[in-house]
Amino acid sequence: MGTYLYRIWPDRPELLVDGPTSDEERSIGEHYEYLKDLTARGIVLLAGRTRSETIDDFGIVVLVAESAAVARAIMLADPAVRDGVFVGDLFPYDLAMVSGDIGRHAGTAA
Repeated sequence: MGTYLYRIWPDRPELLVDGPTSDEERSIGEHYEYLKDLTARGIVLLAGRTRSETIDDFGIVVLVAESAAVARAIMLADPAVRDGVFVGDLFPYDLAMVSGDIGRHAGTAA
């Protein structure tokens, strides 16, 4: 088992400034449900996005998988990546520290 991180960003940068099309919105909703399911199954450890709402925004997903090939398959099966709404890059990732408070901060922004 290894830990991996995939970074995603919109293929169409205007999505973050002008908002999603109806097809993009559907795909992003499926993306959320996909990650929610993987989190419940213990595959996704952390998922989130930056909130600057500029074309520089990106999201990350930290997950565990048996191999880089399995991690890549998980990333490519993400509905927003699969549908071309988001582009993704996969990296091997070493968790160095994890706070027990991380769940308490989910969904909050400064």
